Order: sequence, then C-alpha cells, then structure tokens
Amino acid sequence: MESDPIDGLTRREFMSVAAIGVLGLTGQSARNQRRAERLAYIGTYTTDGRSKGIYMLRMDSQTGAVRLDGVAATTPSPSYLALHGNGRVLYAVNELSEFMGEQSGGVSAFRVDPATGRLTAINQQTSQGKAPCYVALDRTNRWVLVANYVSGSVATLPVRRDGGVDVARSVIEHKGSGPNQARQTSPHAHCILADAGNRHVLVVDLGIDAVVSYQLDGATGKLTPVSTGAAFKPGAGPRHLAFHPKGVFAFVANELDSTVSAFRYDRERGALDEVQTTPASPGGTVAENYPADIHVSPSGRHLYVSNRGDNTIAAFAIDEGTGQLTPVQQISCGGNWPRNFTFDPSGRFLLVANQRSDSIVVFRVDAESGRLTPTEHRVELPVPVCILFT
Repeated sequence: MESDPIDGLTRREFMSVAAIGVLGLTGQSARNQRRAERLAYIGTYTTDGRSKGIYMLRMDSQTGAVRLDGVAATTPSPSYLALHGNGRVLYAVNELSEFMGEQSGGVSAFRVDPATGRLTAINQQTSQGKAPCYVALDRTNRWVLVANYVSGSVATLPVRRDGGVDVARSVIEHKGSGPNQARQTSPHAHCILADAGNRHVLVVDLGIDAVVSYQLDGATGKLTPVSTGAAFKPGAGPRHLAFHPKGVFAFVANELDSTVSAFRYDRERGALDEVQTTPASPGGTVAENYPADIHVSPSGRHLYVSNRGDNTIAAFAIDEGTGQLTPVQQISCGGNWPRNFTFDPSGRFLLVANQRSDSIVVFRVDAESGRLTPTEHRVELPVPVCILFT
C-alpha cells in the first residue's frame, strides 16, 4: 500500500485525480478559447491566380489577435459578401463580366457549417449585369440585392427555402453619365441597401453622381423608382453609403472628389437631405484619395472612411442632433490601398483589408474619443477586399 494518503486517497489515486483535473482545465480552456474567437469571412479577387476564393479568419475577441483558418470556399472573385439573418447562409457576388455562359457576373449562395465555418455551395445565378460589386439582403431576408458596377444596373433575387437564390425578379438599368470622362461615361451602381423600415432601397451610383431611391415591394421584389433620393456635385462619384444606427442619418463616401457627405434621411419619402460635405481625408495629404468604404460605429457616435490615395483611415465625430461631422483623427491603414474595413462584433476592434499589400490589419477603437490605436495583430492573404463577421 502506498504511503502519504491525502484526504483518504493514496498518492497514485491523488495523482490520477489531479491529472484528470488538469485535462479538464485544458479542455475547458480550449472551449473558452473557441468561444472567445469570432469568425469572419474574407472576400478576395482571384483574377491573378493567387487567391482561391473566400477565406476564414479567426479573431480573439479579447485581445484582437487574428489567424487565418484556411479556404472556406473556392469561387471566382467573391469581392463582396453578405450573411443571411439566420447566420446559416452566406452570399457572394462573383465580380466578373462573364458567368454561367452569359455576359454577366454572378451571385453564389453557400451553406455555413456551424461547427467548422466551412462553406458548401447551394447554387448560383447570374446577377443580370456585369461586374457585380455589392450584395446585401433586405430586412426580411427574402431578397438578395445586387449592384452591377459595369452595367450600372441593380437586381433583386428571391431567397429560396433552402437559402439558395432564384432567378432575378426585378432588374433596372440606370441611365446617364457624369463629367469625369475616365470614370463616368456611363452609370456605375456601386452600393445597394434597404433602409431600416424595408420600404425603400437606396442605390449609390458613381457614374451618374446620384443616390437613387426605390420603393421595395416585399412580396414580389419589384423595385419602383421614386422621385426623391440625392444628387451630388457633378464629378463627386458617390461610392458607398452607411446608415446611422438610429436611421435618421446617412453618410456617403464620394470616390472621385475625395469627400464624404452627411444627410438627414427621410424614411417616409426615401429621401436624403444634405447636411454637409467635407473632405474625406482631413489632412489633405494628396489630391486624389479615392475613398472606398464608410461605416458608422455601433454606438452611432463616430464615422470612419478609408482613403486609398494616402492609405489612411479617417475618423469623424457625429453630432447626434444634426449629423454634422467633425474630424477626430487620420491614421495610417498599416498597408496599401485600404479597400474595405469593418468592426468586430464587440465594436472594440476595427479590421482593415489592404488590397494591394495583401494584409488585414487590426486597430483598437476608443469608444469615447473614436480614435484608433494600431495593434501588433495582422495576417497576410492574397488580395483581400471584403471582411464579414458572422
């Protein structure tokens, strides 16, 4: 018999119990780590052959540390992504000019594996226009909304019971042009979003210097143009729009004249009434900054814009009464050509996809001041252009 029993256990029994305890703690630690990690999908361009499609990114929600977790799905140029409200289906535009034998881009639907995050293809449809660059869902998750950049058109595709997409029900091609002969010889729909009430869909068109407002028929998916919306200074080149969380304001990044515009949003008319237009790069380091993405913080107190010319992220304070913008900070994006960026689900971190330097860089967000602080966390992957957290 072994000596030195501890609380009635022999030493061997004690060591066995201790080992089980350590294993239990190790298992619990691993489970805690998995719970602390948040999953994001990364859309890319695959045209140069370096990227495979949609990648998975795991982020520690406590520290901001990030790691790549392989390819979620192989698909051509999934440049923009959207997630169904149930979290079980992901949609991607295939930013091409020929797809499934037609002169069009595509929309691909994928089933999300809840255990691994891997994506399984459900089906594909043409986007009914060339080079689709933006995809979103309406507020009921019944309709996939697509903006086709080269064709200057928009489309609504029904969501099937299995999460797949059916043939487009409503397709509208914009008309017009702008003064910039290099970029505005025809319409270029660049962003499409349903408002909070799901009564209107707003389409940002870079080619015709306008946000076009449509009424959405939730039963049929039909888009009907309304007389209101917003017109911009000729040559502004509006690109992306972000709604304020309260729905009373909207903000637009203007790519061609390097500005950002603030609007009060009239939900009854689907109209944008201009409050202010201000430089998107307050530091003004270069004349052409090509603003790309724009987002409001989850608190609604700050606005952020990515500037590709000087490779910065600009932060603005939002006046809660008027929507007026006041510059807070302009900081290096930590790479080259900050295409898309997003907040993690906690709102404590901001991740930037630097398209030309093949990197995703993490910043810490100060909720009070809105200022960004660089972290040491980053990952390398080919041509990232969209970040979408689950």
